[in-house]
Amino acid sequence: MMPIPAYEREPYLQSLETDVIRVGTERDRQFVILAETILYPEGGGQPADQGWVGKAAVEDVRKIDEEIRHYLAGPPPGGRVQVALDWARRFDHMQQHTGQHLLTAVVEQRFGWHTTAFHLGEQVSDIELDTAKIAPEQLVGLEEAIAAEIRAARPVTARRVSPEEYEMLPVRTRGLPEGHTGDIRLVEIAGIDLNTCGGTHVRSTAEIEALKLLGTEPMRGGTRLFYVAGGRLRRLLAAHHERAARLRQVVGAADEELAAGIQAKLDQLKEAQRAIRTLEEELASEAARAMATGGEKIASGHWSARDLPFLQRVARELARLAPDRIALLTAGEGDQGAFVLCVGEGAAIDLAAAGRKVAEILVGRGGGSGRIFQGKATMLTRRADAVSHLSTLL
Repeated sequence: MMPIPAYEREPYLQSLETDVIRVGTERDRQFVILAETILYPEGGGQPADQGWVGKAAVEDVRKIDEEIRHYLAGPPPGGRVQVALDWARRFDHMQQHTGQHLLTAVVEQRFGWHTTAFHLGEQVSDIELDTAKIAPEQLVGLEEAIAAEIRAARPVTARRVSPEEYEMLPVRTRGLPEGHTGDIRLVEIAGIDLNTCGGTHVRSTAEIEALKLLGTEPMRGGTRLFYVAGGRLRRLLAAHHERAARLRQVVGAADEELAAGIQAKLDQLKEAQRAIRTLEEELASEAARAMATGGEKIASGHWSARDLPFLQRVARELARLAPDRIALLTAGEGDQGAFVLCVGEGAAIDLAAAGRKVAEILVGRGGGSGRIFQGKATMLTRRADAVSHLSTLL
């Protein structure tokens, strides 16, 4: 059996000196095995620690075949090395993980709901509960109960027990890992919870600082409950406050009026968009009428500030007004843009062949159906050449 590693014995230890036992490679990733480590390997819903072995950054830590592999971003060192922990990341994980233990214990005591899964995310963490629905007032009561236990500053301790002792204790567990032998690690929140766990935790519920329930979503017949704790909660509040300040400046409204102010702005935007669509339709109709009455064999038009849907509107209206006309319509600034070749029912021209040639001249690609061939172009400055080619087909 492996000796108890330093991250378990002393979870607040942030650096140590140790020896490199072995250097290896796994799928083009280099790793080292150390005689001792303060870096926690991923497991039990808790992500791996990060840090440094010598000057090499540790990107991941995994426990494989009873050895802890530290995967490095740089060349692996050898001999005696200094191992350092990314403490801010570790303490955040300790707060979130201990918060999960407390949340799980309180929700089970108050409502009888069992936790079936736990995920410690980069921004938000969650647990999955075996209940189909949680009422809003239940969330409020649950959050207040958790706050009371945080204020109580209950000690959080870890210890190992024998399988025989384990069987005699009121342990909350989802079961031991398959094939587990030897001692069993328990984490206890005094007077609240006794649970099997291999992760790292704070020393007191007071160090969780605070825990906020963020909401729920249905999950495989159960409910996923999202939360943040500790420093994450303060950062989340700061981000919301900064965002609200920017919105107040944009909308010109107080916090309690932001939602109504934003909705009013969205309504104005929708009205403006409807007005723009109406104006574009009128512009397209006027452009089509002008082309329908023109004397050119091949009608053409270009709009630098329009797009393909506008060209399609012009083409449809032109086909209605002048079924014998052929028109090449383009839109875009510089060389990049869109084109539409519109061929009326009375025009004796092979649309597919003509469209492919126009696309070639404009250095683009496209396709068509009915009486319209459309596509993208990368050489709109050659529009005149395309019109000249179309003239030769008549």
